[in-house]
Formats: sequence, C-alpha cells, structure tokens
Amino acid sequence: MHKNNSKNASKNIKISVLVSVGEHPLSARPCRAEQDARALELGLMLAPENLQIVYAGTTSDSAAAAVLKEYMGMGIDQVEVLDVPPKTDVTLPLLEKLKQDCPDVVLTGMRAENGESSGMLPYLLSEQLKMAMVPAISNILSIDKTAGFAEVLQALPRGQRRKVKVNLPFIASVDMAAAAPRQSAYGSAMRGHLKIDPVTQTMHDADQEQWQISPAQARPKRLKIVKAKTAADRFKAATAKVQGGLGKVIYDNKESAEAILKLLKDEKIL
Repeated sequence: MHKNNSKNASKNIKISVLVSVGEHPLSARPCRAEQDARALELGLMLAPENLQIVYAGTTSDSAAAAVLKEYMGMGIDQVEVLDVPPKTDVTLPLLEKLKQDCPDVVLTGMRAENGESSGMLPYLLSEQLKMAMVPAISNILSIDKTAGFAEVLQALPRGQRRKVKVNLPFIASVDMAAAAPRQSAYGSAMRGHLKIDPVTQTMHDADQEQWQISPAQARPKRLKIVKAKTAADRFKAATAKVQGGLGKVIYDNKESAEAILKLLKDEKIL
C-alpha cells in the first residue's frame, strides 16, 4: 500500500464524496459500498475539515438510513441527502448539487453494487460539468490549488501503478487498490445526522421499470486441461496412468452421447 504524501495539499481544498447503499456479496443485506467507503477514506486522509458526503436516494427505507449511519461512523458529522424517489435518475440532482457547491475534487466508487451498476455516473457528471475524469485511482499524491493541478496514482492491472497529473477540478473513481476503509464506530454513527436537501429537478427512469431482476447463475466450470510446456512434461502427460480405472471404450453413438452428457453434468458445465 502506498503512503499518502499529500502534506502540501492546500487547506482550502474542498472534496465531495458520493456514496451509495451497497450489498453484501453473501447475505445480500444492505451495507456500505466497499469502493465508496475507500473513496471516503481517501477524502478523510486528504481534507477532513472540508469534506462533504453526498447521497442521492430515498431515506424512507430504514435500511438505507442505517447504511448512511455506517458511513458517519467513519468520523463524519453529517451526510447530505438528496431525497429523490425510487426509480429516478440521480444524475440531474447530483449535477445541481455539484454546480452549487463547486468542489475541487469529486470522489466516488467505480460502480454501484446493486441496481444498474454500469459505472457511467462519474463519466456523465464529468461530461456535464466539464471536469476531467480519472478512473481507477488508488491514491492522491498531492494537490496544489495555487497551480491548479493534482497528482494522482492510477491503479493498473497486475498491481502496476501510474502517476497522472490532472487539472483542478476533477472527478475520480476509486479502485479497490486504494487504502482499506476504517471501521465504523457506533458512537460516531449515533452522533452524526442526515441533512435533507430539497431536489428541484428529477427525471423518472422509465427503462428501469421494465427490468426483470433475477439471481445470477454460476459460471460454467472449466475442464482441467494439462498444459505441458516442455518435452518431458508432454511425455509424462502422454504416458501417465489414468487414475480410477473408470474409462471405457464406447462404440454406440447414443451411449457415447449419454456418457458425454453425464460427464458435462458431473463437471457442472451444464
């Protein structure tokens, strides 16, 4: 994990973190989204005194309110809630809020853990606000508001990192390679409060009403194939004795098809 070296960050840097309600991968219960929590952790390390947490969604659900308490348990006094009804496009309310607040940096997760989960929200906000968009960052190394730029560390495949220089203001999506979020403290969560902001513009998402949501199916299991790299490995694989002694020669086409079908079911491919 890379250490945060943003000591030269200006004290008047204003950071907005967009959070959402996540979903536990095993129990499917509502919880804080892992990437959003890492974005909040990054914001707390950079500018805890000028940090703004924004949530766009309804708070009528008690589960959503409990999840927002988990975010406040990380040391946040309040979460600003854009109270929009269900099945509503949150892009317009967030655009109105960000235009009003004018943050220097907007942090969010790569994608939501439920719903559409397309990951397009930061790109849409970037396009409308005319702000640069940096995807999959793991850290913000420095912010120089006087010069008007920041240096961020972008996460690449296979553990690689790339330093990127970006002009202020900008939007960044936080990758799983960022620092793990701190635990949520019960006392801080109870002391925090939700600030409900009025929403003037909403757009009903008609396409979302036509969705049919069903549990995802397990991916087919791959057959184990011996990949010999050297001549010795190929000779060993060719002369290896079949374990179990269950193999047999089948000449009938129908019986052969039934045997292949049984093998595919046993390997959980079908």
